[in-house]
Amino acid sequence: MKTELESFLEIWDREAAKTVRMLETLPADGYDFRPDPEGRSLGELAWHLAEGEAYGTFFIERGGMTRDERPPGITRPKTVPELAPEFARVHREARERLRNLQNEDLDRTIQGFAGESSIRDMLWDFVLLHNVHHRGQLTLLIREAGAQPAGMFGPTREIMPLPKPKV
Repeated sequence: MKTELESFLEIWDREAAKTVRMLETLPADGYDFRPDPEGRSLGELAWHLAEGEAYGTFFIERGGMTRDERPPGITRPKTVPELAPEFARVHREARERLRNLQNEDLDRTIQGFAGESSIRDMLWDFVLLHNVHHRGQLTLLIREAGAQPAGMFGPTREIMPLPKPKV
């Protein structure tokens, strides 16, 4: 039987691969696309997915948040073609930061952006589900920018349109 940590790592790796596929669908000229002037651009939101993985695992490795330190290699790429491969690199590095984590560590609390949190909650909520949430936003931005997003949990409406209602 898998431990909770083993299950998390398996799901996280699977979801990271989906994120790479989504980033590969970004329109090449859409980096600065920003339908909401107060929101992130398409490129900024795409990179935010990497930031969650980098910061969450950095805090776990360090035993909590530090105000003056940033994870290495987290400078945002400035072009769409760089985003998918750089996200994949950040994921590999984030995964490596957890190499010594044990299932018994999941209940330990650390300081994060939102206050104290268990490592369990940092992993599931901040590292994984935070990205799933922002991928949903990114799906809409990709469509608004005129491109077709990758399907994450099945085909998109562009790949498999809904049947027309019978009148």
